[in-house]
Amino acid sequence: MAKPMTITKHAVTPLPWRAYLEMTKPRVVALMLLTVLVGMCLAVPGAVPVQPLIAGLIGIGMMAGAAAAYNHLIDRRIDGLMARTYNRPLPKGRVSITKALTFATGMAILGFMLLYWAVNPLTAWLTFASLIGYAVIYTAYLKRATPQNIVVGGLAGAMPPLLGWTAITGEFHGHALLLVIIIFAWTPPHFWALAIHRRAEYAKVDVPMLPVTHGVEFTKTCILLYTVLLALACLYPVLVGMCGPLYLVGSTLLSCGFIYKAWQLKYRDQPGLAMQVFRFSIYHLMLLFLLLLVDHYLWS
Repeated sequence: MAKPMTITKHAVTPLPWRAYLEMTKPRVVALMLLTVLVGMCLAVPGAVPVQPLIAGLIGIGMMAGAAAAYNHLIDRRIDGLMARTYNRPLPKGRVSITKALTFATGMAILGFMLLYWAVNPLTAWLTFASLIGYAVIYTAYLKRATPQNIVVGGLAGAMPPLLGWTAITGEFHGHALLLVIIIFAWTPPHFWALAIHRRAEYAKVDVPMLPVTHGVEFTKTCILLYTVLLALACLYPVLVGMCGPLYLVGSTLLSCGFIYKAWQLKYRDQPGLAMQVFRFSIYHLMLLFLLLLVDHYLWS
């Protein structure tokens, strides 16, 4: 009598390209490219020129992905010790150090060349400076050196709207710097909320995040104060005439929502609230820049 057929289940091996895609932090880069696009659109009153639009988004996206891959490389040891990051490609051995370095460097070079030749040298060099600021100055030094790492290093992450502006105009403008200030003020309350949730893990790997060095309550106070500072920064585009009533109303509602969430975290905290604040901050920035975009074409 024939034996019954047995079905053997094999573990599904992730496709190699997925590991490389993961190292580029695609969701973070996508949000960043939204702010780049808004910077591009606000730089001109009418239609945005197609070549710098497409080449700029691709080139800036490639260099941002390269910076993220360098971040994976530099942080591979502590990533393997933290629950949030232990499954990343490098700690798990899905990508070797040599291949990760080659991938990041190759993508950075190609992105720089595309920006230099198809957009303009200013945007290429500014994007390169942002890459160095995030991958080297922040990740390799500031992150481990000071509890103000997010504040000081946040400037590199705040650059995308300026990069978008210079990609179209080839020059600096004060209005673009106002967009940089908004993201610069947004970054600390955004990341400190996550740091509160992951405080024990950061302490375990000796990364001096603010909740580790100064305590959770002090960090909650800083988050609340920064959300007020952010609300003021969000009004700058209205004060200089960049935006109209749609952005004014929408940004005010978003700012009030962020301040309220920060107030809850400080005075009515409960399990999981820090991560709620972190997620709210992501939607806050995304909707804020969408408002800037829609308002620009409705009121310009």
